[in-house]
Amino acid sequence: MRIDLSIDSLRYFKPFQTITHMTRFALGFALALLGASATSAFAADDVVNLTLKDHKFSPDGVTIPAGKKVKFVVKNLDATPAEFESDDFKAEKVVPAGKSVEILVGPLKAGTYEFHDEYHEAQSKTHLTVK
Repeated sequence: MRIDLSIDSLRYFKPFQTITHMTRFALGFALALLGASATSAFAADDVVNLTLKDHKFSPDGVTIPAGKKVKFVVKNLDATPAEFESDDFKAEKVVPAGKSVEILVGPLKAGTYEFHDEYHEAQSKTHLTVK
C-alpha cells in the first residue's frame, strides 16, 4: 500500500484545515483588537470638539495642556467647505461642508496660538491657549 504525502493530498487532511481556520480566526481577532486600541488611543480629555457655523468656531477659544498631543474634531455645519489652518502650530486641513475631520495637535509649549478658517480668515480667527 502506497501513502500519498504530496501537498495536494494534505489539503484533504482535516487537521490542516482546522489549523488554517484557527490561524485565520486568531489573526482576524488580533487585528480587530489592534484596531480597537488604535481608535481609543485618546482619552476623552484629549479630544477637543469644535464646530464651524457661519464661518465662526465654537467654542471661541480653546485651552489644552502643554506637552500633550490632542485630537481636534472639527465639524463644519456650513454649506461650504472650510480649511482649518494655523501657521502658529503648523496645522492645515480641509473640512468639507457638513462633514467632520480629525486633526492631531501638539505636543505644544505653553503659550497662545492662533487658528482660523483660511477661506474666511477675518470672520473665523480664534485662539488656542496651551498651559
